This record gives sequence, structure tokens and C-alpha cells, in this order.
Amino acid sequence: MALMFVLELTYTAPLERVDAALPDHVAWLKKHYAAGHFLAAGRKVPRDGGVILASVADRATAERIVAEDPFTIAGVCDYRITEFVATTTAPELEPYREQLPPS
Repeated sequence: MALMFVLELTYTAPLERVDAALPDHVAWLKKHYAAGHFLAAGRKVPRDGGVILASVADRATAERIVAEDPFTIAGVCDYRITEFVATTTAPELEPYREQLPPS
């Protein structure tokens, strides 16, 4: 079963440098959508970073994916990775719904 993660990125460089890496970042996003890893992604408002909702096997996979982001490689952002248990979802996301582990 895959786990849910919020991948929050914060830009650490001027937008000109972010925009220079954007085409490669978009290609990276498309690759992970095709692999079934990403469910949603977009820019934060104001534009100081972005958010990706991911479903992957484990935290190590999430960390590997983030390390391969062209934004990470270009040194234009930092990531915060947050795992969460999706106990309630919209009907379209029901396959990702989880049960809380026993206390």
C-alpha cells in the first residue's frame, strides 16, 4: 500500500533562476504523474514555492523523488516532506484512503 505525502517546496533563489529550471521541472512532474506517484501539484500563492500531493511506497521513495527534481538539482528550492494518513477523501480519491493504525 502506498503512503500519502505533502511535498512542500520553498524557493531559495530569485524567480529568474526558478523559471530557468521550470521546463525540466515540468517534465519531471509529468514523469511522476505517469508513474502514478503524483495526484496534484501547483504553485503557492504568493509564488514562493509549490505543493505536490504524492502517493508513494515509503518516505525513502519520496526523498529520492525530491532529490531528482530539477529544482533541487539547480539549487533553487528546499523541500519539506510531510507524511499523513488520509482517513477521509473525496470519492475520486477513495483508493488512497487509509485506516489509522491501532493506538
